[in-house]
Amino acid sequence: MGAATPTVVWSTRWARSLLVTLMWVGSISLAHAVPSFDEVRQDWRASDWILLDRHGEPLQRLRADMQAQRGDWVTLADVSPAFRQALIVSEDKRFYEHSGVDWRGVAAAAWGNLWHSRTRGASTLTMQLAGLLDDDLRPSARNRSVTQKIGQAATAMWLEQRWRKDQILEAYLNLVPFRGELVGISAVSQTLFGKLPIGLDARESALAVALLRAPNAAAARVSQRACGMLRDMGQASECNGLEGYAQLVFSRPASVMTTRDAVNLAPHFARRVFGESRPPAGTRITSTLDVNLQRMAVTTLQQTLRELGTPGRSRNVQDGAIVVIDNASGDILAWVGSSGPLSSAAQVDSVMSARQAGSTLKPFLYAQAIAEQRLTAASLLDDSPIDLPTGGGLYIPQNYDRHFKGWVSARTALGSSLNVPAVRTLVMVTPRRAASRRHSSRWGYPSRKAATTTASALRSAVRT
Repeated sequence: MGAATPTVVWSTRWARSLLVTLMWVGSISLAHAVPSFDEVRQDWRASDWILLDRHGEPLQRLRADMQAQRGDWVTLADVSPAFRQALIVSEDKRFYEHSGVDWRGVAAAAWGNLWHSRTRGASTLTMQLAGLLDDDLRPSARNRSVTQKIGQAATAMWLEQRWRKDQILEAYLNLVPFRGELVGISAVSQTLFGKLPIGLDARESALAVALLRAPNAAAARVSQRACGMLRDMGQASECNGLEGYAQLVFSRPASVMTTRDAVNLAPHFARRVFGESRPPAGTRITSTLDVNLQRMAVTTLQQTLRELGTPGRSRNVQDGAIVVIDNASGDILAWVGSSGPLSSAAQVDSVMSARQAGSTLKPFLYAQAIAEQRLTAASLLDDSPIDLPTGGGLYIPQNYDRHFKGWVSARTALGSSLNVPAVRTLVMVTPRRAASRRHSSRWGYPSRKAATTTASALRSAVRT
């Protein structure tokens, strides 16, 4: 044991002398090639773009970069102490002692490789960061050439002279890939554990850090490595049930960030914006929507549908949509395309879906009849079964609730949206005149061939 000490000391001195000489040769180009910490942070782009309301409040995040999933930049102060401890224990125990290269680690790795014992890489966090900042220094398939290793060491020492330790650690945490498409502490924390980085506990931190050396390893291997980390951290009790927990975590789909930071208030409107402007990753787009009105509209729609679906009082309403417009400016203040979790087709934007105008046309129909002096608001209309012969057979209109009210005023028929009185009114004004008015430009409908039969006009004017 005593004979090994001078060898290791000699190896340390030799390695240091060789690397210092090689790094001095490349130091001139490094001054121009390595960015500053502020430049790295400014160049960072999340993989999503964000839709903001009229006051700058986030409404929706949508994925724009499909190559990698990155969250917002996370400061070191917003990363839990447990995660920082796990990272140092696993990747660079002497991080706060060395100046970019851990010479003791280099010597130990060289000695171990010489005698064919377990291979050790001796890469510090700063050297790993150098590979993340420069593609030429990034190892391919976990293999590093001697040139890359020397380049990483040179860059690491350059970084340590110009960056603070906390900046090195912060940049590393945001740039390092963890698993699959997940890049950076924000993405892995929110996607795998459903929380922000500040909330990661020791067990979660150990699992996340264990992914750095084996990003796509099976849960058993990752948990085994994480358990060794926890023991080094003095928290061996956290190893209990760790493999099962790892299997649960890694079985979650890595496509959606699941914390409160993943705002999801206006998905349909955001997709419409994306389809029209194709904003790049990291973009923030301000809309005319109002976050408070949007939130109220979402809540109101869901609450109304729940009430309409109450057992014993069900109105057979499946879904709905809400648009709120400022009449003075024309600004859209709220846009809810579906009821979300209550809908069987939540992704469908019912605001833009083509549908029959239905009862929307009834006020115009009664207005036309009144303008032609065929009715007044007090005129009585018969709400009883009616059969209308058409070229394709009998047309038998029904009210929504399948019941009839008898004689009712035009005012009541319109207020109750009764179909049969509307049919009788349509017969009064004739389908051709009603259809012609319906398709006129001042109604906002595209010009199409007007319906000329009672049945075709009725079916577009009422919903049965």
